[in-house]
Amino acid sequence: MLKDKGFKKGINLGGWLSQCDYSEDRLNNFITEKDFEKIASWGLDHVRIPIDYNVLENDDGTFKEDGFEHISKALSLAEKYGLKAVIDLHKTAGFSFDWQENESGFFENEQLQQRFIRLWDEIAKRFGKYYETAIFELLNEITEKHYIDTWNRVSCECIKKIRENAPDTMILIGGYWNNSPVAVKDLDDPIDDKIIYSFHCYSPLEFTHQKAPWVREIDQNAEYSFDDLKITPELFEKEFEPAIKKAKECGADIYCGEYGVIDTVGPEDTLKWFKAINSVFEKYDISRAAWSYKEMDFGLSDERLDAVRDELIKYL
Repeated sequence: MLKDKGFKKGINLGGWLSQCDYSEDRLNNFITEKDFEKIASWGLDHVRIPIDYNVLENDDGTFKEDGFEHISKALSLAEKYGLKAVIDLHKTAGFSFDWQENESGFFENEQLQQRFIRLWDEIAKRFGKYYETAIFELLNEITEKHYIDTWNRVSCECIKKIRENAPDTMILIGGYWNNSPVAVKDLDDPIDDKIIYSFHCYSPLEFTHQKAPWVREIDQNAEYSFDDLKITPELFEKEFEPAIKKAKECGADIYCGEYGVIDTVGPEDTLKWFKAINSVFEKYDISRAAWSYKEMDFGLSDERLDAVRDELIKYL
């Protein structure tokens, strides 16, 4: 379904409307028209646009018109260069995948859950008409497994609300452990035929995130090469299996919304990793969006990858 709609190979615009200082300079200039042009020149067909709730909402939950204008601008630029877009709510009031954000309470607080639903209702009212070129992604990377029952309930309620104004828009939904493929099995069955299961992949974490100070579960001093860890396509195939199985059982599609390698890894090893995971995406016809286009410790357009980029973009 996704590839037939023009969503097969994409890239994330991380750090633009999310995970940033939210200054006017950042929101207006981190990503420009030239970036959309370059992404299209790489042969990609869509962008995933992470956006934090505070770009769209004031502290009291009222809406920021200029925040929605950033989405409108992004969709217009994507259309100009033949690209489609995923509108990804990367953080909501009371929840962030990043423990450093100090957002909490969403899964325990009915008011925060209703605020989340109201925000998506507003997004649907404004952008549901772009159902041929834009996908909605409810929330980035649920963390704890014990959130799953609440998440299934809230996401179902949210989708029903979205459908009042966006009946034809495809909607992405992922599960716990930061959109782990294994969590897909515990998501409720799709409530309609336009629901897509989403997962992320940064395996093995000790390779793709080595020396990342925000990752608490790995040795910060360890260094690994691609060959040290014997990374093979079979590793990814085994990891994706639960998501592939669940999607097949439900007649749904799956999408890998993030995958990538930190900039502490050398260019040649980065290329090897992308080749390995790409072979599994191609084998199972999985649509995806690499993390990330620029900077954010993973930038695929950064100077460090100049020597391998022409080859690397073949495997996005």
